[in-house]
Amino acid sequence: MLPFVAFPALGHAEHFWHAHDAYASRAAIAAANGPYQSTITPPIVDYVPQLPSGLAADVAEAEAALVQFDQYARLVLGAGNPGLGPMSSILLRTESASSSQIENLTVGATQLALAELDQAKSDNARVVTANVRTMEAALALSGRLDENSILAMHRELLSGQSGWEEHAGRYRNQLVWVGSSPITPRGAAHVAPQSELVPAAMADLVSFLRRRDIPVVAHVAIAHAQFETIHPFVDGNGRTGRALVHAMLAAAGVLRSTTAPISAGLLRDVEPYFAALGDFRSGDAGPIIAAFADASLFAARSGAQLVDDLAAQADQARQQLAGLRKDAAGWTVLPHLVAHPVINARFLTSQLGMSDVAAQRALDQLTRAGVLVERTGLKRNRVYQHDGILQVLDAYAQQLRRR
Repeated sequence: MLPFVAFPALGHAEHFWHAHDAYASRAAIAAANGPYQSTITPPIVDYVPQLPSGLAADVAEAEAALVQFDQYARLVLGAGNPGLGPMSSILLRTESASSSQIENLTVGATQLALAELDQAKSDNARVVTANVRTMEAALALSGRLDENSILAMHRELLSGQSGWEEHAGRYRNQLVWVGSSPITPRGAAHVAPQSELVPAAMADLVSFLRRRDIPVVAHVAIAHAQFETIHPFVDGNGRTGRALVHAMLAAAGVLRSTTAPISAGLLRDVEPYFAALGDFRSGDAGPIIAAFADASLFAARSGAQLVDDLAAQADQARQQLAGLRKDAAGWTVLPHLVAHPVINARFLTSQLGMSDVAAQRALDQLTRAGVLVERTGLKRNRVYQHDGILQVLDAYAQQLRRR
């Protein structure tokens, strides 16, 4: 039985919808017209959730697990490991891809890595790359969680969606709803507040974000659910709302050096996640808090296994280079392969400051040792990849495929 945590009741306003769609039939238009209710979100700046003892214990365990995972990842694959460079970016991409998959945007590790080199052929990969930028912006702005920060996150997100530029980083000026019909809110699962109510609702939410008297995982879950209820943007609310989760965890000091795959935990079965958002809107915050506690535990445990699997690939690569002299260019590149399993010469010159000659020499050394494989077959503009790291990432994603 799911825990119950009372949440202030939503208000509703009565309206009449006049449908306009040049491509819909007259019968569809007629059915679309009629009365509907939009949501009025309650202020939550002073809300204090009363957690049942069992849920409070789960929330505390989840927070502790995230802290432990952050420390473990830093030790194994981060600054604490002299054989590797910082690898938070690979976990951040894993989390961004999982968050995108909740929205039915699926992309493999290779295409996502290629998109960061401007080499992707997949439109989804470019959109998910924008979600990576959103996560990066969220973490960079975690020290000042305000409305401008949230707008900046959203701006980064919509930068990857052609045709949405006018909406990027701006609150919506139209009604939005969660439902199957594109032409009417009637019958929708959730009709968001009218657009004129969004600024005040977001200002209240930002004040709630600054609270430090609520257990972190519960705080994050409630803020996320309130954000999704407000639905402040025309598009990208889910992905921006999940990026906000990581900004809050960083601001609270729970995740100091990496990103935990919490969206991957939610992705295991999205129906309870969406149902929990519905429960929240019906006055019960318990299920969404429980969902985030469970997702956080999964993120910590599966994330640690992912870290171990990536570390094993890095160890194998070092063994393959064992015969190379210690000052060889290939050793300079090796620490960056976990975070960047697909590279080209331009990446090495622009990101690592290598000369053209040194970059090509490093790629040749890594290829001859079997660490990298050239994937294009071209004589120019060649792209190289570490198959083992990509296989680890794809295997992790495969076990999470949206159900």
